[in-house]
Amino acid sequence: QVQFVESGGGLVQPGGSLRLSCAASGNIFRLYAMAWYRQAPGKQRELVAAITSGGSTSYEDSVKGRFTISRDNAKNTMYLQMNSLKPEDTAVYYCNRGLGYAASWGQGTQVTVSS
Repeated sequence: QVQFVESGGGLVQPGGSLRLSCAASGNIFRLYAMAWYRQAPGKQRELVAAITSGGSTSYEDSVKGRFTISRDNAKNTMYLQMNSLKPEDTAVYYCNRGLGYAASWGQGTQVTVSS
């Protein structure tokens, strides 16, 4: 079974930056398409950014130019560099597989952007 553990969230001011990390268990992480998702209270979970096994990336329109998704297959880890943060980025952020293959959801990591 594949498990993911998110970390790196916190409280930041608008315009600030955070880097989220996603540590994966298992021995075939390098073969997975992966993605970051987020969910705010009362809202549906949404896809934020995705990355293929080969490193190709895609982003939700609202985060383009501000967020960067990356992965280090040797470390079984995925990252989300978040710059120029806005209050509307406030949510619990989750990592999981992409392309419709999501496993069970973990605890996520809380990102709060506020003055």
